[in-house]
Amino acid sequence: MSAQAEFDAFLRFEARPLTPALGAELIGADLTRPDAQLFDEVHSALLQYKVVFFRDQALDREQHIAFARGFGELEIHPATPADQPDPEVLRIAHGPKSRGSENNWHSDVTWRERPSLGSILRAIELPDNGGDTLFANMVMAYDRLSDAMKEKIDGLVAVHDIARVFAKRLGKAPEELHEKYPPSEHPVVRTHPETKERLIYVNDGFTSHIKDMDAQESDALLKKLYQTAWNPEVQCRFRWAPGSMAFWDNRACQHFAASDYFPHVRVMERVTIAGDKPYFDASV
Repeated sequence: MSAQAEFDAFLRFEARPLTPALGAELIGADLTRPDAQLFDEVHSALLQYKVVFFRDQALDREQHIAFARGFGELEIHPATPADQPDPEVLRIAHGPKSRGSENNWHSDVTWRERPSLGSILRAIELPDNGGDTLFANMVMAYDRLSDAMKEKIDGLVAVHDIARVFAKRLGKAPEELHEKYPPSEHPVVRTHPETKERLIYVNDGFTSHIKDMDAQESDALLKKLYQTAWNPEVQCRFRWAPGSMAFWDNRACQHFAASDYFPHVRVMERVTIAGDKPYFDASV
């Protein structure tokens, strides 16, 4: 099937790719009135493009949650205030007193035993310019590795730790966080549960080390793997506008929120869909 034929297969929107690597804007989708066909087509587009974008959407918070719930059970993030209505929503707000700190390549909540399937981010308030979000195709990043490197990392296990990022942000000791969210072990190379593609599944935010490997060797190897996301040839970049939303597959890509807008205000709201336990299938 040709690429154009694949785009034409969608009946509820037109898919316009951002780059050959990943990402597409789904033009014509109305997320305020989703039905089974729309959910199915958005899911198919997500698997194909790894991240999909919507423009000119007029969703409120309740509709945002309802749309995300159409793809599975929702998570509650520990950074969400306990008394906040709609605890499924993580509000990410930065301005003159708070410089954005999401400006590193990462996948969301890989410190969970069952990291998220995907995240849906909605623009609430935007700076006049700046504040773009970049995405990297970690399947393509893996495919571009040498055969020797693939052989070296296939089957390795890495440890992911919430305290690396959230101990300071939440003002808690690592030991306190670990009582509820103990470090999790995930394969360095993950098999996507739906597409069966292999991808690099370590990130600079939450991965602490490779299990059963000398610390110096682990640090050096992880640094090389982190840098695979930095290549513009595996990336796309999304410029936000009022009414914009993004839905990315946390199992397949990493993202980077550019914090170039400081000290201006940028407010986003994220709803995250629960996923399953990562695995590596050597037979695929």
